[in-house]
Amino acid sequence: MKTKPEEMAKGNHTTVTEFILFGFTDRQDIKLALFMIFLAIYVATLVGNIGIMALIWISPCLHTPMYFFLNNLAFLDLSYSSAITPKMLTNFLAERKTISFAGCIAQMYLFASLADAECLLLAAMAYDRYIAICNPLLYPVLMSRKVCIWLVTGSYLTGSMSSLVHTCFTFHLSFCDSRVINHFFCDIPPLLALSCSSTHISEILLFALCGFIQTSTFVVVFFSYAFILCTILKIPSAKSRHKAFSTCTSHLTAVALFYGTLIFMYLRPSSSYALNTDKIISVFYTVVFPMLYPLIYSLRNKEVKEALKRTLERNVHCCKW
Repeated sequence: MKTKPEEMAKGNHTTVTEFILFGFTDRQDIKLALFMIFLAIYVATLVGNIGIMALIWISPCLHTPMYFFLNNLAFLDLSYSSAITPKMLTNFLAERKTISFAGCIAQMYLFASLADAECLLLAAMAYDRYIAICNPLLYPVLMSRKVCIWLVTGSYLTGSMSSLVHTCFTFHLSFCDSRVINHFFCDIPPLLALSCSSTHISEILLFALCGFIQTSTFVVVFFSYAFILCTILKIPSAKSRHKAFSTCTSHLTAVALFYGTLIFMYLRPSSSYALNTDKIISVFYTVVFPMLYPLIYSLRNKEVKEALKRTLERNVHCCKW
């Protein structure tokens, strides 16, 4: 918790109209190289996630609850990467790396709401796999289209409400002496570090809300896969066991990557924040992982690979005619 004297907060308070994003480094000799690297990553993110969404849309064999969730996961990854990466790329080349006060609010709100929604969506995907493997006869009823829509809608709404609370309390703080955010986007911890008023309530809310969403969804994922593992081990055929478990490996990989970084970032005392280290961790779950998820789900998923193969063969056949 960071607390400063009340008279300092009152005496030095000025109306903030913009912030300066420090970014990764102030070294001019490597900025162009970083720009090219992150531009390539962002293009791959766009191509990969839009490609997954298009493939699911045009392939009737992928019109199932599992791929309905995957389609929304690709949309979330594409969206929260797009909320951050274009501004980061611009700042690599700009002399003044500013972001307006309203722009900072919008960026933080969008990222926080989409990240929370992704936590909830990953839990819904784990529940889907649990029903498919442990209760296959009830699967059409328990995972009907209506249920899937409610789960996805609830993920978006819960993420939006949680982010709204964080955004309101964070930007209700006073920002006095410095406008330089030691980060490459408007995230909560660096903004709390920049404030000259008490951040105690904001820190409690950050830990409580993030803790509740991340912990509760992680519990759902953990118990879903615990039951899945028990069910798979009871299958007599080794081939059938491998087939059942292969439908879960890509999701487990995505869960491990996403939750690992988020828990490290947000579920620890503010006294342990090291903003330079946090920037490196943040770039993975905001920029790198959204690029990797389409590869994880396509390369380790037989149905996606077969649907892609059929689509490509159909297009080649049409071109010949």
